[in-house]
Amino acid sequence: MAKLEHSFRGDFDSVLQAMERHVLMASSSATLEEKTDKCVGDVRCAVRVFERYSMMGGNRVSLSVTMLGKDDALFISAIATGGSQAVLFKINTFGEEAFLDTLRDFLAEYGY
Repeated sequence: MAKLEHSFRGDFDSVLQAMERHVLMASSSATLEEKTDKCVGDVRCAVRVFERYSMMGGNRVSLSVTMLGKDDALFISAIATGGSQAVLFKINTFGEEAFLDTLRDFLAEYGY
């Protein structure tokens, strides 16, 4: 399992739409499996779960992204999981890290 958390400022809707596009366009096998959006008062929450095929592991990995926002203050938490074929120990996390790097690249590219 690989995790990334980051606080930054931006427009919630713009960042969310750009992030979705970036993750989906970064891999031809990436799909948006499920999503949900919720507002609690003036706090917004969006959860996106992506999957893609990992060539290194020969299986699928998932990336769960949660974004919280209040005004222009944003927080993003992403967790990648899957990709290991071991029974007792996790020996192959290349696919997870690579999928998480997609989000790291997005944040760097857009200056977040």
